[in-house]
Amino acid sequence: MIILASKSASRQAMLKAAGVPFEAMPAAVDERAVEAALGDAAAPHIALALAEAKALAVAAPGRLVLGSDSLVVVEGRRFDKPASREDAADHLRFFSGKPMELHSAAALVRDGKVVWRHAALARLQVRLLSDDFIAAYLDAEWPEVSSCVGVFRIEGPGVQLFEAIEGDQFTVLGMPLLPVLGALRDWGELPA
Repeated sequence: MIILASKSASRQAMLKAAGVPFEAMPAAVDERAVEAALGDAAAPHIALALAEAKALAVAAPGRLVLGSDSLVVVEGRRFDKPASREDAADHLRFFSGKPMELHSAAALVRDGKVVWRHAALARLQVRLLSDDFIAAYLDAEWPEVSSCVGVFRIEGPGVQLFEAIEGDQFTVLGMPLLPVLGALRDWGELPA
């Protein structure tokens, strides 16, 4: 059984639905400090570094630890989870009518060593969002989306933010699941 270094309901649901036995042990990682140390690194590199940091932060001798993270980039600007409802509304106003890149990464660690890593990209076209829509959306989705980069849950009303999506649904949900499943088969955690 693997360890999932995350409290993300979405990542846990993906693993459960895929039939992957796991134990959730959220990692204590200062994500902003990791990002700051990387400076102007490219978004995929930062997502991978955060996924690795989370997996490395969980001590589980002899077991595979899965870390995962996602980053949103719009017009070259990286966005973190919103700090408040007002911050979420500001993010949504900025995203309105623009293409969004969502970078999702995963890493596997065993005995303090990164043994596998993968980053994936999804492109999402945000439709034009009115202030009335943003207010109604946050009335319905806040505080649930406070823990979501991009201020949306694609499996819920967040899908209404978009007019087009390129990339697999798992990447959009926050973890490149198909490559993760392949790596787990390679490491003998799932039948081949």
